[in-house]
Amino acid sequence: MSQEIRTLEPKKLWNKFADLNAVPRPSKKEERVIAFMKKFGEDLGLETFVDGVGNVIVKKPATAGMEDRKAIVMQSHLDMVHQKNSDTEFDFDTQGIEMFVDGDWVKAKGTTLGADNGLGVATIMAVLESDDIAHPAIEALFTIDEETGMTGAMGLKGGLLEGEILLNLDTEEDDEIGIGCAGGIDVTATRSYVVEETPAASVAYTIEISGLQGGHSGMDIHKGFGNANVLMNRLLFDGFENFGLRIAEINGGSLRNAIPRESVATVVVDKVHQEAFAFEMQTQIDTIKKEFATIEAELEIEITTTETPKGVMELGVQEGITRSLYAAHNGVYRMSPDIEDLVETSNNIARVIVKDGEIKVGCLTRSSVESGKMDLATKLRATFELSGCEVEFSGSYPGWEPNMNASILPVMVNLYKELNNGEEPHVAACHAGLECGILGTNYPDMEMISFGPNIRGAHSPDERASISSAQKYWKYVLEILKNIPKK
Repeated sequence: MSQEIRTLEPKKLWNKFADLNAVPRPSKKEERVIAFMKKFGEDLGLETFVDGVGNVIVKKPATAGMEDRKAIVMQSHLDMVHQKNSDTEFDFDTQGIEMFVDGDWVKAKGTTLGADNGLGVATIMAVLESDDIAHPAIEALFTIDEETGMTGAMGLKGGLLEGEILLNLDTEEDDEIGIGCAGGIDVTATRSYVVEETPAASVAYTIEISGLQGGHSGMDIHKGFGNANVLMNRLLFDGFENFGLRIAEINGGSLRNAIPRESVATVVVDKVHQEAFAFEMQTQIDTIKKEFATIEAELEIEITTTETPKGVMELGVQEGITRSLYAAHNGVYRMSPDIEDLVETSNNIARVIVKDGEIKVGCLTRSSVESGKMDLATKLRATFELSGCEVEFSGSYPGWEPNMNASILPVMVNLYKELNNGEEPHVAACHAGLECGILGTNYPDMEMISFGPNIRGAHSPDERASISSAQKYWKYVLEILKNIPKK
């Protein structure tokens, strides 16, 4: 399967991507890919070391004639989001990604592809391995744990790097030059509840939502995709209001930075309401499907009878948490008044778990404005505290403030135009959590820029990378390396 990928052009890039994707590398479990990358650098005879948190740094001297150029840092993250379809059998801890070619796209079989940020890593590997690519002195920085906390970037100490320009290869639009990004914070609401005995004469149901697009909770948050946790709560709230529905379990969403695609709940209603409940739920399902028909054509909502659970959530807590979930903001909170079409602040209700007397709701709040980030986080805290939850803020990371005076910016703009028949690139900030803002705290004088090939459906099993865009991007990379400004 990887052999098909290895025949694609540019072979240097796709072969390194295939090598990388053979190594399991879920976030928080990067031991194997760290060892893989360390061995890669050492086998090339390059100075290679792993810092205190697990970031891998490989240094390569400038090629002949490029010694007078500014030293650069080429940076990408080693970890990948591990999402799969519910009907896909796959173990991210032990298996390499199973890839295939579909027209202009490289895809994975029922899982995330890892092009985010694997294509960036593969690019750097190809440059490090080459003996015919002109470049200035390079410090390759492979960070860990970008997707679940950015602990690699946060743990990188000042003084390890000497590069004056950082090229972050984690943008997913090949006509975009990134000069800024959003910061983020995790908002987690928890509380316990008494498991009450399931009322007599109850009939139990499983409600299952699947088939949503999902996607990146930052880059895709403005697209109006369905959120499985929001839709599930809508059904549960309606069932409780009209028929006294009781909740036994909920398992919704997966990762904090992915728009939830699936949710499953076990509920009960009194048998006397069975026929009316089934009719009302089908009406609600039809309504939701009609609302999302244009954008979520694969949405499935199924309600089936199941074995009656022994217990359900205590009534008062259920009423409170369903109301809090209904009130909690999900989606775009504010658009930027300064940058056209940029989402400034948003929230993703990423995870909802109700089981065995414990409730956990996980949100990821993003903003390019620190005060806006904390405003929405506080709003969410207040919303869940009203239902008796304890709310914790964690994993806060800063945004990346644009520097329009960076010396590398006009170079990249002009090169893009030269390579693309005068087409202007889109110079913009993005609503994703790139590592540049964090890295800049210890390297405040380092110029930073972000770019990359077209990747669609990141953070979902629909993730795919464009072959033609990778070719365009690779040519761009080579020209940038040849044209880094002089010291």
